[in-house]
Amino acid sequence: MFKTVQLTKEGYHKFHLELEELKNQKRPKAIDTLHKARSMGDLSENSAYHSAREELALVEGRILEIEEILKLSIVVENNNHTDKVSLGSIITVESNGVKNQYKIVGEFEADPINKKLSSNSPLGAGFIGKKVGDIIEIKIPSGTIVYKILKIS
Repeated sequence: MFKTVQLTKEGYHKFHLELEELKNQKRPKAIDTLHKARSMGDLSENSAYHSAREELALVEGRILEIEEILKLSIVVENNNHTDKVSLGSIITVESNGVKNQYKIVGEFEADPINKKLSSNSPLGAGFIGKKVGDIIEIKIPSGTIVYKILKIS
């Protein structure tokens, strides 16, 4: 059975843009590089050829991956509900006196460095359905972190 993929509107759009770039720019460039490397002679000792083949395989693999994600995706709109945390919510939380802001996104959009948390991650899942003022305890390997939700937008 196929699993649906939840994406925010922004995430869906980013995947479409990446797919277009891969198909219209990166794939043709990789094919051209491969043809040039192939024309250099003996393929068994031609590192440029092997490198170009690898690059083309990576591009083709990413195209297939994105097409599958988009095929299985459901765009979930937040509709600016600020009473409960849901996919697409931007939340401000406090933990140990430090405030942070996170966006709750689908699993394929997650980017913890840029404070985009997957709704399936322990932290993101802990926030889903909570309200302003709620206290959430998240268990991590080194113990428990307590968060208080200050704002939902």
